[in-house]
Amino acid sequence: MAIDVTVLRVFTDHDGKHGNPLGVVDAGTVDAADRQRIAAELGYSETVFVERPQPGTNTAHARIYTPSIELPFAGHPTVGAAWWLREQGTPIHTLQVPAGIVQVGYTDDLTAVSTRSEWAPEFAIHDITSTEDLLAADPSDYPDDVNHYLWTWLDREQGVLRSRMFATDLGVPEDEATGSAAARMTDYLSRDLTIVQGKGSEIYTQWSAEGWVRISGRVVSDGTRQLD
Repeated sequence: MAIDVTVLRVFTDHDGKHGNPLGVVDAGTVDAADRQRIAAELGYSETVFVERPQPGTNTAHARIYTPSIELPFAGHPTVGAAWWLREQGTPIHTLQVPAGIVQVGYTDDLTAVSTRSEWAPEFAIHDITSTEDLLAADPSDYPDDVNHYLWTWLDREQGVLRSRMFATDLGVPEDEATGSAAARMTDYLSRDLTIVQGKGSEIYTQWSAEGWVRISGRVVSDGTRQLD
């Protein structure tokens, strides 16, 4: 039986351009043993399998897979899953993933999740001196046994930075928009940020001294594809 996969782009810019592609699958339609295979076949940086909320509840469960491994938490899949659930008519207050309970919030055009920065994978953070050097960086020049986050300021006073992320070890040569890395960077710099990543995706974060980071962004749907 064919599997329906909703394809989203998470962390788009104001015009709905760019964003990180995400596959969203209703977990009730597939066997748990098939999730990794499906994620690898889809080939997105992450695919999220969502269990819809039980009647009378405001929480849902999700599991997240790259093409090669399962992740306990990731940013754009949790934002995308929360957005998808609202579009299905079941907005939520919390989303439970293996790392813990993610708080969810909605505004007219932004979907937000609150996470702990330590839930994110470890990143080697590279401070780059200029945007030109950042954009010229070659992923093949960085070892493939760790995630690499490259960044430089666009506007230090306003908290706007430009970034790229290489994660060959996760089966993702370059990620278009990385919410978990945004959480790490927000905690690393201890301030609210606007992050422009990849070709022009936009991530907004809010820092808390209590260790929570709120990640928000825009989401658009590119429709549904079917997988055998």
